[in-house]
Amino acid sequence: MKHMRASVYNHYVRVDQPKSMIFVSGQLARDNEGKQVGRGSMLEQTRQCLRNIEQCLAAADASLSDVVWTTVYTVDMREFKEIVAAREEFFKTNLPTSTMIEINHLSEPGLLVEIQVIAAI
Repeated sequence: MKHMRASVYNHYVRVDQPKSMIFVSGQLARDNEGKQVGRGSMLEQTRQCLRNIEQCLAAADASLSDVVWTTVYTVDMREFKEIVAAREEFFKTNLPTSTMIEINHLSEPGLLVEIQVIAAI
């Protein structure tokens, strides 16, 4: 796997012959009991989404360093810096490619962000 920046705004990941691909469905800011975490805080909700993703990947014998693609759905693009700050806490070395999309709302009032990923191992 090779992580590259073609320019400051263009980033890609090249994966040659992965053994497995792992697709993690959209994760929300819910704890293991299904309770909403970080109500009103984009930073805390993004952290919880990423913790949930870590948990899913661990169950599939993978980690965040294997993630090659993220899609972030947010209800407020103005909170972009909070989302990026949380991402930087979790993705230390291998920064995955990312697309961020602003949407009207998520599945439940109070939810601000949803993140799905693809990992290659």
